[in-house]
Amino acid sequence: MKATYTQQILARKLGIDPCDPSLAGGNLVLVNADVALSNDVTAPVAIDVFQKSGCGLCDKCKVTFVLDHFTPNRDIKSAQQCKIVRDFARANNVENFYDVGEMGIEHALLPEKGIALPWTVVIGADSHTCTYGALGAFSTGVGSTDIAGIMMSGKIWLKVPTAIKFNLHGKLRKGVVGKDLILYIIGMIGVDGALYKSIEFGGEGVDSLSMDDRFTVCNMAIECGAKNGVFPVDEKTDEYTLESCGKTFDRFAAADDDAYERVIDIDLSAIRPVVAKPHLPSNTAFVDEVKEEIKIDQVVIGSCTNGRLSDLKQAAEVLEGKHVSPDVRTIVIPATNKIYLQALKAGYIETFIKGGAIVSTPTCGPCLGGHMGILASGEVAVTTTNRNFIGRMGAKDSYIYLASPATAMASAIAGKLASAGVKED
Repeated sequence: MKATYTQQILARKLGIDPCDPSLAGGNLVLVNADVALSNDVTAPVAIDVFQKSGCGLCDKCKVTFVLDHFTPNRDIKSAQQCKIVRDFARANNVENFYDVGEMGIEHALLPEKGIALPWTVVIGADSHTCTYGALGAFSTGVGSTDIAGIMMSGKIWLKVPTAIKFNLHGKLRKGVVGKDLILYIIGMIGVDGALYKSIEFGGEGVDSLSMDDRFTVCNMAIECGAKNGVFPVDEKTDEYTLESCGKTFDRFAAADDDAYERVIDIDLSAIRPVVAKPHLPSNTAFVDEVKEEIKIDQVVIGSCTNGRLSDLKQAAEVLEGKHVSPDVRTIVIPATNKIYLQALKAGYIETFIKGGAIVSTPTCGPCLGGHMGILASGEVAVTTTNRNFIGRMGAKDSYIYLASPATAMASAIAGKLASAGVKED
């Protein structure tokens, strides 16, 4: 078929053939959104615009609020922001409202709750909304006023993206995960290498990637400029959605290579642990090729990118029987309460605490320099978060290295950037 996965999703929403000329790259289409997502930073703006419009709420089931960026509230201002959302959600009987005690980091929580699903259009006032493409959704980030528009009408105008296809071959070696893959890709094509394009994944190598790997890859699609990322719906998708919503979903039609603007082949077995050095996600290197000694002050393992159970498992296995350096503050953040409980039952939380780390309630906090781990002037962090821009996690003269959970924990133990290595099968 000469239609990308993204075009197939949009076609189903519009009730037209995927190869219809109206879905050519660059065209504008008006589609029904299945989910309008916002958080404690972006929702108050959307609510203000919505209330000033005088419109009623189009569909309370489409609206999802997750209070995750500054919660538990950091200060009076963040408390006020959250109060605005709480009051609106209660007054309008918003069903999908998640606060302290029920919340998690939004892009881990929505798939877990069965809100983000294959073939859906998920629009969020957060740039990492592209995460849900791992499930075969069209998901992308927009501004708060766009969310207000969906709250009023249920619809949104979208420009159909052209697409790049990554053909994945072979499989990742033990110790190498989805974070290493997406950093490798971003280093290859650059932070604007897929500007307003869809990045889509095919090839037999897809089968070897776990759902958590896929979530991580799609989460960081925005870091190479992409509008969205999409994986095919397959048996692993079925396993995930059977647990989240009790259903399975149709497959995409195989997309011909000539449906894409560019096709890139990647040998998964050639990838080793990767780090993105300051101050861009594209400033990458294999960890074992970084020759200078980089002493660190903090490690963060968590975020919407790498706070899932497999991420915590990977970090705990590296730490087991060891202790982090006394010079490194090591912060572990399970992405949702469900993941926190699973990690507790699996013994990972005990491993972290005995090994000198601390474990936080689910929050985005340190990723955006909000709270729970802000960097001081001159400090250096290795983190599993998704951005290492100047000042992203605190002081403008702090330094951020992006890496996988295994690399982050190995670095916490060593007191400097270090690799956990690649294990043989």
